[in-house]
Amino acid sequence: MWKALKSRLFQGHRTGKFPVSAPPSLPPRFAGRPEISQLSNSELEACMEICPVGAFTTADDKVAIDTGKCIFCKKCARVCRSIKFGKEYRLAAMKREDLLADGSAYTPPHPEDRQLAEICGRSLKIRQVSAGGCAACELDFNVLNTLAWDMGRFGIQVVASPRHADCILVTGPVSKNMLLALKKSYEAAPRPVWVIACGTCAISGGIYAGSPECCNGVEGILDVDLYVPGCPPHPATLLEGIMRLMGKKSGPEVK
Repeated sequence: MWKALKSRLFQGHRTGKFPVSAPPSLPPRFAGRPEISQLSNSELEACMEICPVGAFTTADDKVAIDTGKCIFCKKCARVCRSIKFGKEYRLAAMKREDLLADGSAYTPPHPEDRQLAEICGRSLKIRQVSAGGCAACELDFNVLNTLAWDMGRFGIQVVASPRHADCILVTGPVSKNMLLALKKSYEAAPRPVWVIACGTCAISGGIYAGSPECCNGVEGILDVDLYVPGCPPHPATLLEGIMRLMGKKSGPEVK
């Protein structure tokens, strides 16, 4: 016991400064929100051909990357100099259409419904449901419980039962084997209850989209209140999105 206390004393404070007073420390290979400049027709064709998940869209005659489908593999950036993945980690959105990156100026959106902030602004209880995921999103969500991130200091906690939850955080493409369990978890939660789609698979099915064994994500099954893109989402992306949903001060911009 004394050795443990002595070791902890010398270790000092391990929790990072993000998001209170500093931006997150992102790895050199981090891929943030995609940035698009003017694409030629040949470049667009090359990008659409190489994209493994069909993330490119030309809605309203404007080329955009759907970050709800994108797995951030950077293949498109390798074949087209007009595309790059920056350091914008604040990817979470409350509306599906806000996940489209078309090169226009970007400001992280805030929730229009203030009910969650009024009810859960100081404390948010999350029940996580792994609906057929590969465990990558699950692991990066679990990281937020470690000393380095300590999401509990913001009143965010994971609960063992949906009966104690304010929101359901879903990972995975929602396999057919997990569909009933997901619905039961949602129905067991007290009302009002919110839903977070964590990761590309939970948003759109990701690389499993179109499989007869999955439901292409949670959309169409439950009403989603927060979309967090990524494959998997960086812990900073997830924590910042949850805090923004709660109406708390979220993370600063990375310069």
